[in-house]
Amino acid sequence: MTYSAPVAEQRFLLHHVAGIAEIGADARFAAASEDMVDAIVEGAAAFAEGEYAPLLRLGDTVGARWNDGVVTMPEGFRAAYHAFVANGWGTLAGPEAFGGQGLPFSLATVVMEDLGTANMGFSLVNMLTPGAIESLVVHGNPEQQAKWLPKLITGEWPGTMNLTEPQAGSDVGALRTTAAPAPDGSWRVKGQKIFITFGEHDLADNIIHLVLARTPGAPEGTKGLSLFLVPKYRLDESGNPGVLNDVHCVSIEHKLGIHASPTCVMSYGDNDDCIGELVGPEGAGIRAMFTMMNNARINVGNQGVQVAERATQLAIAYARDRIQSPRSDGSSGKTSVAIIEHPDVRRTLLRMKAQTQAARALLYYAAGQVDRAHIGDVAAKARVDLVTPLIKAHGTDIGCEVASLGVQVHGGMGFIEETGAAQHYRDARITPIYEGTNGIQAADLVGRKMTGDGGAALRALLADIRSEIGDEPTLVSLADAVEQVVAWMLDEAGVNDRLAGSYPFLTMVATLTCGWLMSRQGKVAASMIAEGEGNPAFLKAKVATVRFYLDQIVPEAGGLRAAAMAGAAPLYALDAEEMGA
Repeated sequence: MTYSAPVAEQRFLLHHVAGIAEIGADARFAAASEDMVDAIVEGAAAFAEGEYAPLLRLGDTVGARWNDGVVTMPEGFRAAYHAFVANGWGTLAGPEAFGGQGLPFSLATVVMEDLGTANMGFSLVNMLTPGAIESLVVHGNPEQQAKWLPKLITGEWPGTMNLTEPQAGSDVGALRTTAAPAPDGSWRVKGQKIFITFGEHDLADNIIHLVLARTPGAPEGTKGLSLFLVPKYRLDESGNPGVLNDVHCVSIEHKLGIHASPTCVMSYGDNDDCIGELVGPEGAGIRAMFTMMNNARINVGNQGVQVAERATQLAIAYARDRIQSPRSDGSSGKTSVAIIEHPDVRRTLLRMKAQTQAARALLYYAAGQVDRAHIGDVAAKARVDLVTPLIKAHGTDIGCEVASLGVQVHGGMGFIEETGAAQHYRDARITPIYEGTNGIQAADLVGRKMTGDGGAALRALLADIRSEIGDEPTLVSLADAVEQVVAWMLDEAGVNDRLAGSYPFLTMVATLTCGWLMSRQGKVAASMIAEGEGNPAFLKAKVATVRFYLDQIVPEAGGLRAAAMAGAAPLYALDAEEMGA
């Protein structure tokens, strides 16, 4: 099926959820005029549909191939990536001082959405570079910024993130990779990293790795970690890639999905000659890396939207074409109809559509808050910190749910690879895992994000929601339930009790936030219909989809209150050995 970017939906959300007009009113983002926004939305759609989408199936069936340390991408991928670079799509939100366009993150979010919906596995090469750029902007010194940022911003040299090691997954403090100082002021990095997205490939002339390592005499745990920039090729005197930097791809993983993305085992310093540059102060690596990580977490939430959008488009197209048994409404005659006429299929498709739009609303809201934080809005910065685990976890949960429902709509054909529904299901499953599992996101929400400020940021969000939802019954009921859980967690629950209820609680808060943003859209769409403005078909669909979300999905989240407040005791009724009985 041909992918069609949801440009009308994106424009609507940019204006009514992200607030692009208000963001563009600030001098920093003055270039984000209405004409510029429209040009980017239309241009990104055309590029993704024309360059990335045609490679989707090839990336899944052929995928990245490893041979003696070299990773080769399927035919057409290098040309498509070079087109991405040549068209300047990577430069949108980059700082102007280093060749970027200085435009809002909200617009870069649109581009990332289109690329990932067109070809999720391939788009992973684009996903981590913005985080590497932000890490260098915040933590790098002027020399490093001048040396590396221009090529990172264009995408000529994509960036990677190197945390995980065989013995250290979520326990970052257990890392063993080392970095020793050299007489010339550089460092010699030595160790092995696993699960490195696009750690090696033939799409670009250089790759910039950001690597966490432990320096001599550093304390145990995360306080002993430093961040190093390690290029695949060292630069010559002209600033061009020269000698290979003792960086080697040992192998690539054989995975359930995202076959177009080489997930690499990387070895640094096999010959004790891997040169790295320290980014930021020694011992401050975890802070610098989490600047990159938090950017990546929003973009992973974006992936949930991407796979949900593609799965929904595919399912609707199939349901319109698939002729099956007569409708079951008691009408006379035996004429078969398309399965989209059956109530259960309608329910499934509307759920897919509503959940996808809700996740996108949360994504664009987060992006808009990022932009406001960049122009000095302190409250927006606190809001970004709060909603990042929401979009990462809930967005990817929705991606998995919607992709699974897409298979269901296809019936037996959904289980057959040729229809494409199975690929979306397989590709989606990694998103709740990487860049911090969704369980870690939930723990972060009830830990640092809620208790760190005594619940102030969360209560500020709830106040904003209350101020806008009016007497919408399902949202009022869910807001009441969320506030009850917040009070219990802050005033009565112990640490393990909070953690035991963290996942259902995150789902409650995320659904409430999505419901708030969906309700806002429904009101705007209804007003536009009344005034005779906009596209009537789009607005009618928006109103109906919002109503479905508020009436059928929001109430489900209210039912999670009991699980959120159940405490840890039920989870430890059996000891570890008894769990297997």
